[in-house]
Amino acid sequence: MCFECDIYHLGLCYSGMKFCKLKYKQFCAVENVYMLTNKGQSMYHFSKLSCMTHCESINFLNFDQRTELNCCNHESYCNLPDGV
Repeated sequence: MCFECDIYHLGLCYSGMKFCKLKYKQFCAVENVYMLTNKGQSMYHFSKLSCMTHCESINFLNFDQRTELNCCNHESYCNLPDGV
């Protein structure tokens, strides 16, 4: 089982917390979205929690946003972000 939330921030799910059950080759996933400042610094914006197929922990970067994707399946509900 994993948490599922489109907009998670500071311990609250603003889109309504749901749950998803892992299927074959799925992982719990947390996507942390950061906005880039004019000085090039990353400022945390929100997280998205989900079940994801073929998940791979990685960072994506474009000109104004950085997305950090973390995957886990070592325990139920492992996709709750720490400290955000």
